[in-house]
Amino acid sequence: MSSLAEEIDALLPQTQCTRCGYPACLPYAQAIARGEADINQCPPGGTQTIAALADFLGMERKPLDPVFGVHRPRTLALINEHECIGCTLCLQACPVDAILGATKQMHTVIAEECTGCELCVSPCPVDCIEMVPFARGDSRDGWPWPEYSREQAERARRRTKARLERLQRRPVAADARAAARYPSRAQMRREIAAAVARERARKARRLQNRQT
Repeated sequence: MSSLAEEIDALLPQTQCTRCGYPACLPYAQAIARGEADINQCPPGGTQTIAALADFLGMERKPLDPVFGVHRPRTLALINEHECIGCTLCLQACPVDAILGATKQMHTVIAEECTGCELCVSPCPVDCIEMVPFARGDSRDGWPWPEYSREQAERARRRTKARLERLQRRPVAADARAAARYPSRAQMRREIAAAVARERARKARRLQNRQT
């Protein structure tokens, strides 16, 4: 039988965006189950999430707490692949492994897996990621979120769990290879800074060519 936290988690849109103040949807659900978090802390879910949680828990509905943000239409991350420098920082930030790529190679977003969490935007050193409007999901069968279909939410939950499990059992050999590739974080920062400088120089040359 599912625990109370798992039943609460099943009512969340599974964006894994951390805006609720917790590192993912499940920890937020666990906090609600313990009575440590309120039901109105999920901006992506908005009033639909609050209503679903209130009805399930027998609580009074309330407005979204503005401390945690405001509800906005769902968006999708889009990488400008011509400007991507292959730093992998967005890959590391994505909670559902919705970005493909490798070091010094172009990255791309798997559109059908992106939850619109925006966690990949801030780490990008060359600002080549933007959030664009995303098509609405399927709201049939009693599913309360028109922007996040039941299938999309379940996939996001499974991908988040799989990612966390993979990170926990990360082989020592993989850590050794990473250490060999980047003997120090300082070197990693230098390589990223150099790539950023090259990209900015390329943009400057392109702008200059347009003006001449």
